Amino acid sequence: MVNVVGLDIGGVNTKAALLSTKKDSVKKLKTAVEYFPIWKRGKEQLPKVLEKLRKLLVSSTTLNGVGVTMTAELSDAYWNKREGINHILDCVTEIFADVPIFVLGVDTELVSVRNARKKPPKVAAANWAATGWMASQVIRDCLVVDVGSTTTSIIPIVNGRIIAEGKTDLEKLLNGELVYTGALRTNVAAIVHYVPIGGGNARVSSELFATSGDVHLLLNHVSEEDYTVETADGRGKTKKEALARLARVVCADIDMLDEQEIIDMARFIYEKQVEQIAEGLRQVHERMKQRIQEDIPAVVTGLGRNFLAKQAAGKAGLNRVIGLGELLGVNAAFMSPSVGVALMVASRLEGQTVRWK
Repeated sequence: MVNVVGLDIGGVNTKAALLSTKKDSVKKLKTAVEYFPIWKRGKEQLPKVLEKLRKLLVSSTTLNGVGVTMTAELSDAYWNKREGINHILDCVTEIFADVPIFVLGVDTELVSVRNARKKPPKVAAANWAATGWMASQVIRDCLVVDVGSTTTSIIPIVNGRIIAEGKTDLEKLLNGELVYTGALRTNVAAIVHYVPIGGGNARVSSELFATSGDVHLLLNHVSEEDYTVETADGRGKTKKEALARLARVVCADIDMLDEQEIIDMARFIYEKQVEQIAEGLRQVHERMKQRIQEDIPAVVTGLGRNFLAKQAAGKAGLNRVIGLGELLGVNAAFMSPSVGVALMVASRLEGQTVRWK
């Protein structure tokens, strides 16, 4: 039996997956997530977060390896990505000093901590590669759409191989493979410039008054329990509080606008957010069609897989939609990068590709 932990260390959430495998199959999967906005809580607290996750998942289990991927290096807690990567790796090696550590690179290779430090750009923001690799093991030709709380990754796969053109976040923003919109944390003002109100179009305030989490809470896409991040005003996550936040986006309040007017605003914002993702999908899909003529399915994953990724896929003309959770389980879909990097490490240690059976 091989026991590995996969870590996806983000700037807001740190996710971990404990995977137990035997020969070429998964025997057990356990996951945990810790909300940790690193720029608010302080980077010096990261070891405590990792230690907490280790205790939650591992307890007395003997670990054979740890896989690491990260996006927290982009946080303004660090001066640059090199500093962020080195600090994150320092923290991981402190907490998992007794376990072999493998760091995921953007070319889907696993490298040592030492080599990761030598070439920081190769391991920065590589978590999409874990998701893409995991999906490629079950579907050889597809377009993966991973909508998390903050961003959307669009990953093209042909003949069982990731063919992403972008390796850095900047390159991906340029070519459609990264859309900076997500299910919970996106400022509404980054989704729309105006909303229809009372027969006219009201321009929105650029203040952080409401986020996509409020929109999806009001439209019943997420529950209060799913809304795992802080709200824009620091208040609660009831629908009444979400209505008040969304009203402020047009410099109004719940005395000036009734509930239906605010719900209509939410629907409009939702449609525009779906279109943001669909725009990136079209861009990547057009490139894929030059290499594969068959009907390409969209494989949706992440928190927003059902209400954002699926809708955007249909809008972009991808008529076949497959949920990664249907193939690998809900935990694998919600925690794709951490589960994916754990699966990669288990495969390395087993000497053969480990699969769900």
